[in-house]
Amino acid sequence: MTTGNSNLKNYYQQDTKNLIKFLVPNKANVFTANQKNLIPSKNDDFIIINELIGDIADIQSFFTQIRNNCDENARILVTYYNFLWQPILELATILGWRKNIGQQNWLGHDDIKNLLELSGLEIITSQKRLLIPIYIPFVSNFVNRWIAPLPLINNFCLKTWTLARPKQANNKNYDVSIVIPTRNEEGNIPTLIQKIPFFGKSQEIIFVEGHSIDNTWTEIEKISKEKYTKKLTIKKYQQKGIGKADAVRFGFDKAKGDILMILDADLTVDPKDLPKFYKALSMGQAEFVNGSRLVYPMEKHAMNTLNIIGNKAFSWLFTWILGQRFKDTLCGTKVLFKKDYEKIKKNRAFFGDFDPFGDFDLIFGAVKQNLKVAEIPIRYKERVYGSTNINRFKHGWLLLKMFVYAYKKFNF
Repeated sequence: MTTGNSNLKNYYQQDTKNLIKFLVPNKANVFTANQKNLIPSKNDDFIIINELIGDIADIQSFFTQIRNNCDENARILVTYYNFLWQPILELATILGWRKNIGQQNWLGHDDIKNLLELSGLEIITSQKRLLIPIYIPFVSNFVNRWIAPLPLINNFCLKTWTLARPKQANNKNYDVSIVIPTRNEEGNIPTLIQKIPFFGKSQEIIFVEGHSIDNTWTEIEKISKEKYTKKLTIKKYQQKGIGKADAVRFGFDKAKGDILMILDADLTVDPKDLPKFYKALSMGQAEFVNGSRLVYPMEKHAMNTLNIIGNKAFSWLFTWILGQRFKDTLCGTKVLFKKDYEKIKKNRAFFGDFDPFGDFDLIFGAVKQNLKVAEIPIRYKERVYGSTNINRFKHGWLLLKMFVYAYKKFNF
């Protein structure tokens, strides 16, 4: 922001630096566009377009050049003024509080989205910041961190930032690893392999058994001895740690596939839906795919009413705070590329080891790594064997804690 008020300028610029620091991965090759150099190279991982589009004569052509000259995996950060502030900023110019920069373009979010899509780019997330763009001791930081993100109020913030990526046109074939954490699932194991359709270049199914008190491990050993096609491999491990999160991480570490999948052994999610998750990644539609049990009608006793209400309420809250759609954070079926999981794992210290189920470890990590998220609706079934390991009150308390945690971490 070009302004005659250094207090306004410095505070605004510092906020932009904080935003970039939060979004840009360590050791990334960063290109910052300016009037003298607008075009990145294929070597750039992260492209920053900071307060430029107001002065670009042909924004669509500019975005198209960005798309044609950036790497397929690059991320593009575009910051611009919320057009609702146009009269306020123009008044500030008249009063001499802000230099007259002759801004040509005032665009809303839908305008930016349209121009990005026409140029071969797609939005990952778009959010607003800075309700008070000048520094007032104690007041500015409190309001901008805790009040500005609130629904409705957020619409009036000054700065809008949009994170985009090149649209993908992949149709590749990948090796797939399906990790199945199991505990007291003896009755589900015999038919589980038969229910998983074959897809991908090859499949490995990885059972991680966790301290069962029934014959789950015996059943896993039985099916692992059966003969399958050359493209299907069965692996089995007994968990040393405790909890689903530990089991999933153990399985992911053992996995050799390009794509990692989690499938709960209780069969409440039908394995026949897994190809939908695979397709979303293999065709470049997403980089992290989360299942959603809250779209289609579910079987009568699959989830009690209190849990449904709680999940729907928290889905709205998490979507708001994370900037990407998450309708069902606790659906056990989650899919991502192994290369992206390795990034999440490497940067796990940013959030810490806080989640016994592992859902939020992956969700928060995916958002922090700027991955494109998609959700696949699935039909949630009643468990036919055993009992759930989820307690509704423990489940609800976990959601509340995770929401507060996300609010602190993502409102940097």
